[in-house]
Amino acid sequence: MLSDSGRSRGRKRAAAAGVTECGGRAQNNAPGAQRRRGEDAAEDDDQSEKKFRRCEKSGCPATYPVCFASASDRCASNGYTSRWYHLSCGEHFCNECFDHFYRSHKEGFEIFSNWKKLWSSNGKSEPSLKAFMADQQLPYWGQCSLCGKWRQLGAEPALTTMLASNFRCGSRSHGFTAEGADACAQPEDVRVAAVGNGWWLSMLVLPPLLKNSPACAFLSSYYPDCVGMSPSASPRQDRPDAASALLQPFYQTSEDGKALCVRPDMMELDELYEFPEFSRDPTLYLALRNLILSTWTQCVTGVLSVQQCAPLVLVRGLVRIRCVQVLEPVLLFLTRKGLINTGALRVERPLLKTRTQKVLVIGAGAAGLAAARQLQNFGLEVLVLEARDRIGGRVCDDASMGVTVARGAQILNGCVNNPFSLMSEQLHLPMRSLSERCRLMQADGQTLEPSLEQRMDFHFNALLDAVSDWRKDKPQSQDTSLGEKLSQLCQLFLRESGLQFSELEEKLLQFHLSNLEYNCGSTLDQVSARSWDHNECFAQFAGDHMLLTGGLSSALDKLAEGLDIRLSTPVEHVDYSGDSVKVLVSVPLSLLQKNLITFSPTLPERKLKALMSLGAGVIEKVALRFPSRFWDGKVQGSDFFACAPPCAEQKGLFSVFQDMSPQGEQCVLVSGVSGEALALMKDLQDHQVVEHCMKVLRELFPEQDVPEPLQFWVTHWSQDPWAQMSYSFVKTGGSGEAYDIIAEDLRGRVFFAGEATNRHFPQTVTGAYLSGVREASKITGC
Repeated sequence: MLSDSGRSRGRKRAAAAGVTECGGRAQNNAPGAQRRRGEDAAEDDDQSEKKFRRCEKSGCPATYPVCFASASDRCASNGYTSRWYHLSCGEHFCNECFDHFYRSHKEGFEIFSNWKKLWSSNGKSEPSLKAFMADQQLPYWGQCSLCGKWRQLGAEPALTTMLASNFRCGSRSHGFTAEGADACAQPEDVRVAAVGNGWWLSMLVLPPLLKNSPACAFLSSYYPDCVGMSPSASPRQDRPDAASALLQPFYQTSEDGKALCVRPDMMELDELYEFPEFSRDPTLYLALRNLILSTWTQCVTGVLSVQQCAPLVLVRGLVRIRCVQVLEPVLLFLTRKGLINTGALRVERPLLKTRTQKVLVIGAGAAGLAAARQLQNFGLEVLVLEARDRIGGRVCDDASMGVTVARGAQILNGCVNNPFSLMSEQLHLPMRSLSERCRLMQADGQTLEPSLEQRMDFHFNALLDAVSDWRKDKPQSQDTSLGEKLSQLCQLFLRESGLQFSELEEKLLQFHLSNLEYNCGSTLDQVSARSWDHNECFAQFAGDHMLLTGGLSSALDKLAEGLDIRLSTPVEHVDYSGDSVKVLVSVPLSLLQKNLITFSPTLPERKLKALMSLGAGVIEKVALRFPSRFWDGKVQGSDFFACAPPCAEQKGLFSVFQDMSPQGEQCVLVSGVSGEALALMKDLQDHQVVEHCMKVLRELFPEQDVPEPLQFWVTHWSQDPWAQMSYSFVKTGGSGEAYDIIAEDLRGRVFFAGEATNRHFPQTVTGAYLSGVREASKITGC
C-alpha cells in the first residue's frame, strides 16, 4: 500500500484515513527551503514519489506524521524521514529537525546548548532534545473566547496570560485567517477531539511543565520540574504582596509538618483516590493543583473559577488542551475539600453539582455553621436548628467591659493556615499576636529566679518525655492515668538521682501540672497516659498564638449570614430509617453521652463505646474590670502573668491571668479554674468566686492597693444545659481512634461534626470548624 504512494497522494490518503497530523509550524521561507521546493517542482512524477514512515511508537495511530518543528531546511514536513520522534499522538518531529539542533555543526546546536545549560542549572530532569522540543519548539494552542474552539498558534508570539484570556479565532496569532467568513465557523483540528480520550495521556512521552506558573513564588526551594513547572521559565520570585503570611499552602523543603499544607511534589492519598489516572506520573495533576492553590492564596476574597485559572496554564503543545480540561475537576475537588473557595465567602452561583438536595444541621456552633456555609455554597438546601437563643455554641464573646472577652473559646493555637486567619483576611478582622512571655511569681508576689524556672521547666518536660518512652510498646490494655504515671516517674527520678525538690520547686512542679490539667480540661487522674496527646503525631498549626480582637464570634456571625437558622429549637430525636434528608449532628460530646438526643435505629455499639471512652472536660473563667492597671509595674507588657500555687490542692485555682489589653487601653484581667480546683468553687456564688480571685491578686501584688473590680462575670459551662462541658479529652483506657469512630457516618444519612470528632485538632474551635468542612465534603459526595 505504501510502496506506490507519492507526497501528494499521501496527503489525500492521510486526510481520508484520519490518522495524519496537520497544522505544523508556519512554512519555512528560508532560501534553502525555497530552492528545495523549486527543485522538487522540477522533478518528474516518478522521482517525486517518496516512501512514508509511520510513527514507530507502539499504539500511536499516526500513519502519516507531520513534523511540527519545520526547523531544518531539509524538514520532512509530512513526507519521509529516517525516523519520527514521538511527543504525543498528534505531535512528532522528523530526524532532519532532530539533527538541526543535535549536531554540533548545525545552526540550531547553539540554541539547544544554551537551553540545556539553563535547564540543567535549574532543573533535575534530563535536558534531552525531546524535552527541548516540548519546551521550546512545540506550537502553543489557544481557546477562542467566543466559540470555545481550540486553534494552533503560529510560531510567534509566545502565549501569554493576556493572549490566552483574549484569544479569538482568526487572530493573527494563530495559523489561519478566514477572510470574508466567520473565523469561528472553521472546523476544529481533528487532533483536538483525540486529546480528550482516556488513552491519549498515556501516549504522552513527557509530562507538561508549566511556564511562569503562579506557584513559582511559593516553590523556589523546589526543583521546578519536580512540581510541574518548566526549569527554563520558572523565575525565582519573592512571595507576592497580595499573599498573606498567614496562608502558606505548601510544605517547604526545610520544614517539618505544618497543618493544612500539601506536598507540592507529591499527591496525597485522597487525591490518588480521586484521580487514579495520575498515580503513575502525577506531574500534570501537581502542576494544576499547585497553580490553583497559589492563585487562591493571592486572592481569598472571591470565588476562584476555571475561567480565571485557564489563562494561567501556559504550556506548549496539545497537552495544554488536556490541562485545561482537567482544571475543572481538580478545582472542584479542592473546593469540596475546603482548600479553596472556602471561609466566609458568599457565592452567587452554586460551586458544585451535587446529588444531595436537603441537609438538616443540628447545632449552630463553629462546626454546624462551617458545614452549613459550605453546603449552601455548594448549592444544597440547608436548615440549621439551634437549641439556644443565639448562635456560636461554646464560642460566646462579651464586649461589656470595653474590650471583647471570650467566655468560651478565644485563642487560635497557631495562626498559619488557620481557617480563622483565612476569615480574618476575607473579612478584614483585626488580629493580635500573643507573646510567649509569662511573668511567673510566687504566691506572695516575689519574683522567681530565671534559673529556677528553667530548671523545673526542664524537669517537667523530661517527665513528659519519659511518659512518651514508656508508652511506646504499651498496648491499650496496659494504659494508666497520666497523673499516676507522672507521679511514678517523678518518684523514680528522685530515688535514682538522690535529689529532693525544695518546697518552692515542688510548687513550680504543681504549677506545670495545673497547666497540663487546663490543657486537658480534667484532673490528670482521669486522663490517659498513653493517649493524652494523641494528636501530636499529626501536623499542627504553625505560627504564633493569635487573638481575634473582636472575638471568634465576629467570624462566626459572618458565616451565619444568609443561612436559614431556627433558634430556640432543640432536637430530641433523629430517625434515620428514611433517606430523604441528610442530617448533620454537631452538638457537644456530653449531650450525646447523656442521650439528650436519641437515634432510631440506635447508635452502633462501636460508636457508643467510643463516645464513652472520651471525657467531657470543663474549665471555667472569671473576668474582672478594674479602675486602674495595678499590675503593669511587675508584668511589664506581657499578655500573661502567673503564680505558683501555695499548695497542691489549689493548683489550677487562678494560677494564670491574661491581660486583655496589654497596650494599656483597658483594665481587664481574665483567669481560669480547672482540674481539682473546680471542686472548690462548685457550691460558691459568683461574688464568692471573685473574692477568692481577688485574694490571689492581692497576695501577688502586696505593694499595691488592689482596688475592687468595677465589673465581673463568671462562667458556668458545666451547668449550661446545651454544653455541659468545655472540650474533650481521652480517658484512661481510651485512644485517639475514638475521635475517628465518633466521626463515622450512619448509612450515609447521619453525619457527625464537632471538636470531639476531629482527631487531628481536638479541644479547639479550629478543630470544630474543620470538622464541619470535612462533613460538608462527605455529604456532598454521597
